[in-house]
Amino acid sequence: MSDLKFNIKAESASPAKTMVKARNFEITVDEPKELGGTDSAANPVEYVLAAFAGCLNVMGHLVAKEMGFQLSGLKIDITGSLNPAKLFGKSDDERAGYKTITVQITPECNVDKETLQQWMHTVEERCPVSDNLQNITPVEVQLGTPAMAN
Repeated sequence: MSDLKFNIKAESASPAKTMVKARNFEITVDEPKELGGTDSAANPVEYVLAAFAGCLNVMGHLVAKEMGFQLSGLKIDITGSLNPAKLFGKSDDERAGYKTITVQITPECNVDKETLQQWMHTVEERCPVSDNLQNITPVEVQLGTPAMAN
């Protein structure tokens, strides 16, 4: 199977607000007021957790279907913990990103615990966002040609 490619384009609307285009969708990224934003949308690290939840939802339903059981619903609760010291240039002692992410998945279905354990293992193993969060992904950040300000 050949690789799928995904692409977004983004522009700053203000120092704390970013407008993103993904396919035909516009996504607003903003910070809460206490972090300099207008609190008009989720912030980048909240979107990471939202992407993780969305991926787990898709994979949960896909894997349940493959395993032959009906999943009538799925509740996903994710908490991430990070130290903002590096983000704000106060310290390099800890990484900038999440130190821990805890996920609780509560399926609505009628199957035994052993089946659910296998289901959960398969969901986590095959979820691309989980894979990106748990493994190193090569990232290359390049500088474009600066545009002259008006």
